Amino acid sequence: MAVDPVVYGASERPPRGDYSRAQTDYTCPQHYDAYTEADHDTWRRLYARQAALVKGRACDVFIDALPSLGPSHHIPRFEQINERLHKATGWEIVGVPGLIPEVPFFTLLANRKFPVTDWIRRPGEFDYIVEPDVFHDLFGHVPLLFNPVFADHMQEYGKGGVKAHGLGACELLSRLYWYTIEFGLIRQDDGLRAYGAGILSSPGELRYAVESPEPRRLPLDVERVMRTRYKIDTFQQTYFVIDSFRDLFGKTAPDFTPIYERVRQMQELAAHAA
Repeated sequence: MAVDPVVYGASERPPRGDYSRAQTDYTCPQHYDAYTEADHDTWRRLYARQAALVKGRACDVFIDALPSLGPSHHIPRFEQINERLHKATGWEIVGVPGLIPEVPFFTLLANRKFPVTDWIRRPGEFDYIVEPDVFHDLFGHVPLLFNPVFADHMQEYGKGGVKAHGLGACELLSRLYWYTIEFGLIRQDDGLRAYGAGILSSPGELRYAVESPEPRRLPLDVERVMRTRYKIDTFQQTYFVIDSFRDLFGKTAPDFTPIYERVRQMQELAAHAA
């Protein structure tokens, strides 16, 4: 997920990546020849670990689409994924050097383009990375873009983000992104599963979010989500659960303008609020 720091919560850290390569919309070609064998090995090990963990914990839509990323033994080429992704849902992934401002991010989504950071974490960041890298973005986010309903939801989120920027409501919308696209849970017939990319790409939080008795798991309520702050340096203390991606699409389809006004009149809630 290459997004503005206000969405990902890294606003106090300088963005990582070579922004001299970026075009005016912040996209850049994937510098594939720059990947080292160590980079590909990092990808292989990350993929193998998460692929073993998602069984029984990730939603079926994610599991079914994961092979669409291609071979797991090297970092995928974006153009090869795009051949399959565009046929499936009309989306494409585009390279970016790292975190990008909110308006370019929302505009890309609104045009069915998902920005993917093209660098991969260093070995010392294997278990935890503050900013999203190519593994988080590809493994965590892209498989669900092969699902037509979720793909349409992401485009509508982008359109809503452009509007929210004009209304000064990006912080409220960022909370929705955090608690759904990054850390959302879905209830399947066979139990609770993860669909949020922040969960799917994290070995510890994947187990915790789905199996631990500690966190609160609440039905998705847009106003409650927009009131709820979040933490970036610990497992989530509250998760919001949907019944289906159509449920998610339906709850996030209305015009948020009146919701923003109501939420601004309400007290914010801490991440651990009951």
